[in-house]
Amino acid sequence: MSRKGNSTKKKTRTPYALAALVVVVIVAVAGYYVYSSSSASTKSSTSTQLTGGCPAVTQTGGPNLIYACIKTNWGSMEIELFPADAPKTVANFVNLANSGFYNNLIWHRIAPGFVIQTGDPTTRNGEGNRSLWGQGGSSQTVPLEIDPALHNTAGFIGMARSSDPNSGSSQFYINLGPNTNLDGNYTVFGEVISGMPVAYAIAAVPTYGTSSTQYYEQPVNPANAVLISVTILSGA
Repeated sequence: MSRKGNSTKKKTRTPYALAALVVVVIVAVAGYYVYSSSSASTKSSTSTQLTGGCPAVTQTGGPNLIYACIKTNWGSMEIELFPADAPKTVANFVNLANSGFYNNLIWHRIAPGFVIQTGDPTTRNGEGNRSLWGQGGSSQTVPLEIDPALHNTAGFIGMARSSDPNSGSSQFYINLGPNTNLDGNYTVFGEVISGMPVAYAIAAVPTYGTSSTQYYEQPVNPANAVLISVTILSGA
């Protein structure tokens, strides 16, 4: 009787023990899954800051909504263009992008804390005469278009030009800081709305310093500062 009783009691306890064990295992597995998912999500978020592509634009395109993706070797930046404020400049930029004009150019001017600049066809594939970098453009020019509500502050995009106010063509720059001294002199026609860390990464690329006047502000290794393409995403 004694052994039978113990056996019966043991059998009575076994299902509960097994159930408790199952619960512990499930909780442990679930906890690990949540931790792993969280870690993967965090890692993905961090890695895509500089290597992710532009997301599909969810906004409905329209006359005042044009978006583009600036793809570089450091990742991509999504930009919003301002056709209502700078219609001729934006139309020219869109046409050049759609024609593939911006493919494989170099960010030929890198000035940390100030701007990064590209759009010169003489820099294509990092080739050509470096002494001419920064002097090229497209066959079209656009007039100066000023909106007093738009400013040269970090993330905003401006059209570069020569001493002639109406000589804007294909070269553009991205402001890295508060450059309001440029206001009124250069057309501001867009803004980076996603991926600004990419611009700062390009700004950190080693360049020829002030001791080299010929290649001043050019990247030492052009492969480190490539504008791969500009793709119009919607609204155009």
